[in-house]
Amino acid sequence: MHPAPIGVAGAVMRAAVLRALGEPPCCEEVAEPHLEEGEEVVQVTACPLTNLDRARAAGTHFSAPAKLPAVCGSALAAGRLPDGTRVLFRSPGGTMAERAVTRHGWCSPIPEGVDDALAAAVQNPGVSAWNALEWRAKLQPGESVLVLGATGVAGQIAVQVAKHLGAGRVVAAGRNPRVLAGLPALGADATVQLDQPDDALRRALRDAAGPADFDVVLDYLWGRPTEVFISTLGFADMELRFSRTRLVQIGVMASPTLNLSAEVLRSSGLEIVGSGTGNAPPAEVLARELGQVLDLLAGGRLRMEVNRVPLTRVRHVWDLDQQGHRTVLIP
Repeated sequence: MHPAPIGVAGAVMRAAVLRALGEPPCCEEVAEPHLEEGEEVVQVTACPLTNLDRARAAGTHFSAPAKLPAVCGSALAAGRLPDGTRVLFRSPGGTMAERAVTRHGWCSPIPEGVDDALAAAVQNPGVSAWNALEWRAKLQPGESVLVLGATGVAGQIAVQVAKHLGAGRVVAAGRNPRVLAGLPALGADATVQLDQPDDALRRALRDAAGPADFDVVLDYLWGRPTEVFISTLGFADMELRFSRTRLVQIGVMASPTLNLSAEVLRSSGLEIVGSGTGNAPPAEVLARELGQVLDLLAGGRLRMEVNRVPLTRVRHVWDLDQQGHRTVLIP
């Protein structure tokens, strides 16, 4: 999300413009992007609406824009370069617009047979899940994985990526019963309904883990669900033992905070790390992960649902519950 040159004379285009934190953006006319040396204009064909975009616009994310008005769009979008090449690209001027500026090094080709809207929608949750599992958790073949928040778009992708990377058992925990019922077809070995009393949820998570604790937990929720899960760990004895449960914190859909018992950290093998911009791998690793995600999509081994919406309706769909789908804005 970046400052938009509103009201500048000359050629104009339509873009999703944020004028005040805490309010949804509106589709407005803004000046065409200005090209610096080494930049080129890309015709935007599809731009995903992500939870990060919403958090930044609400002012609740640490990267919220300091200057307004601003053009929204923080994730990679799909577009066409002047030579017709279809690419996923990033832009310093926001991507929720008819056109944007990019550089050659900021682009990745979209494979043949992959729809622009699907490519734009999958890159953020796909790379995030791949990075959390491979780079942060260092998932090993045969290990067990719990996905907290598996009925969201990112959670559904995480279930599939975990299986692709060799997880021996994947347990999907979420709220949406319709999406939860479909997760076994995506690779989940068991599911847990999160909307139940704490004691019942605690028993369900323990039962789903089986005789051993989960090796890896991808946490898209934080707050109460994570507190309940953590309470399933730890022992009330002095026996020496070794175990590891690597919890990777990715999202805060339930709450930005939780209560954490110091005793759990001392009496269990719980390790908590985050996965985000502050601990990202080198650019070449991210590029490789994106390529692998797109290859899975091209081969039909990765599934997701998208809701294509005209850019002009951005204000109307900004706060809608996506119900397990990813909204993609089409300029």
